[in-house]
Amino acid sequence: MKKIPIIPVPVDEAELALFEERKKIYMRSQKGWFQSWRWVLVFFTQILFYGSAWLTWNDRQAVLFDLVNRKFYIFGLVLWPQDFIYLAVLLVISALSLFLFTAIAGRLFCGYACPQTVYTEIFMWVEAKIEGDRNARMKLDQAPMSFNKLRRKSTKHFIWLAIALWTGFTFVGYFSPIQTLASEVLSFSLGPWETFWFLFYAFATYGNAGFMREQVCKYMCPYARFQSAMFDKDTLIVTYDTERGEPRGSRNKKVDFKAEGLGSCVDCGICVQVCPTGIDIRQGLQYECIACGACIDGCDQVMDKMGYERGLIRYTTEHALTEKMTKDAMWKRVFRLRTLVYGAILGLIVLLAAVSLAYRIPLKVDVIRDRAMPKITEVGAIENVYRLQIMNTQEAARNFQISVKGIPGATIVNEAQVSIKAATSMAFPVRVRVPAGAAPTGSNRIRFVVSDSESANISVTEKAVFLVPR
Repeated sequence: MKKIPIIPVPVDEAELALFEERKKIYMRSQKGWFQSWRWVLVFFTQILFYGSAWLTWNDRQAVLFDLVNRKFYIFGLVLWPQDFIYLAVLLVISALSLFLFTAIAGRLFCGYACPQTVYTEIFMWVEAKIEGDRNARMKLDQAPMSFNKLRRKSTKHFIWLAIALWTGFTFVGYFSPIQTLASEVLSFSLGPWETFWFLFYAFATYGNAGFMREQVCKYMCPYARFQSAMFDKDTLIVTYDTERGEPRGSRNKKVDFKAEGLGSCVDCGICVQVCPTGIDIRQGLQYECIACGACIDGCDQVMDKMGYERGLIRYTTEHALTEKMTKDAMWKRVFRLRTLVYGAILGLIVLLAAVSLAYRIPLKVDVIRDRAMPKITEVGAIENVYRLQIMNTQEAARNFQISVKGIPGATIVNEAQVSIKAATSMAFPVRVRVPAGAAPTGSNRIRFVVSDSESANISVTEKAVFLVPR
């Protein structure tokens, strides 16, 4: 049999790049104005996250999302499933905030407050303290296994796991009372769902912040993909000033670089070494950039050492660069009509939500008429039976008075006053009697009025139908 020759097919380099093995990023530590702000946000977000779960309010956990009992406690506010509208408002506020901040200054949330950024910063700080800075970590990874390497790696992962487990425990503590949860963890009596979410969230924190890091920002986060739709030429972005920096090249500090035909960039690579996603900002804005400002701090330090003016890499806009605007002119265009409209809509929604919460009546009533046919008494009166679901959203037991209106002479036969415990919902059967001839046959509109016996301002009216048989 004649052999058919195999002709090698050329493989496109771009196709090969899709399968390129990930190169570990060794981020270099640096200090600066933006790095300081990042750590301020790290401390603020973590104090808020870890601390809020332990606060108490009226002898209960201050912030608790009790899914089992379908009640959300947020300090003095108790929200029920019927308050779902506030969740929708919160999502709208979050979306508008994202649009506003992105239109003004790009991915500020990603660079300073995103959980992925925050926990990666914490884990990398632990890594640097145990294994050393960038060069030391590179040497340690390349070195053969030894007792020193095993000790350092084991210590690092032990601390990482401790942070991840505490994070998972705190997360579950917002859905199950955290003090009860702590006793269950210590006694090894944690329930199946608490165990699952505790370990799942801990595993996600450990994996994302310890190993995946920039891959989450590059490949998993959808924000990186659609952020360009919210940018324009007046959006503040981290930018390398090509006109000032090029042509780049190394030089002696004492040499007049302009006479040598060089730009301000000394091609030191610091901006790449300090970048958490490993990009070179000198190649222009890339979707991997999380706008953390680390390259700005790194470049400014080099400019200070060389005696050059700061700002070779800086927050600026495309218009400011091309038109050589002053800072005042640039900021005037940053706060343009688009951002002002976003801000006005956002402020209006926040104001309306705050007013709605402030005037929210802490009482909810649902009325359902019983399916049974109306009852005719011996004296000819008509009775209909209803089921009233009354929710007391206050954190104190209250007495409520029930009355009925709409038909002359309509009265409540059974108990017209009920007592409901704090933050509790209860159902009550209510029999409404109408005198003979007081209402025409068929459906008649009536209204149930439920009022707080101790507060005249707390009252809810619900409509219902009273049936009179032929």
